[in-house]
Amino acid sequence: MPYTTEEGGLLNNFAREPKIYAAEPPNAGQKRTYLFVGIAATVLVGGLIFVAFSVS
Repeated sequence: MPYTTEEGGLLNNFAREPKIYAAEPPNAGQKRTYLFVGIAATVLVGGLIFVAFSVS
């Protein structure tokens, strides 16, 4: 188990904080993928709603 040592020699079992980094904006390929996934999700939900209404 990771631990930290204080100035007086006491050990603490607190979690270590991860390194912080800045997120990079999506590139053109990632934006295109997000668009296709969003369209597919919209069609899927629309189809499920259509089936639900047609069955009832």
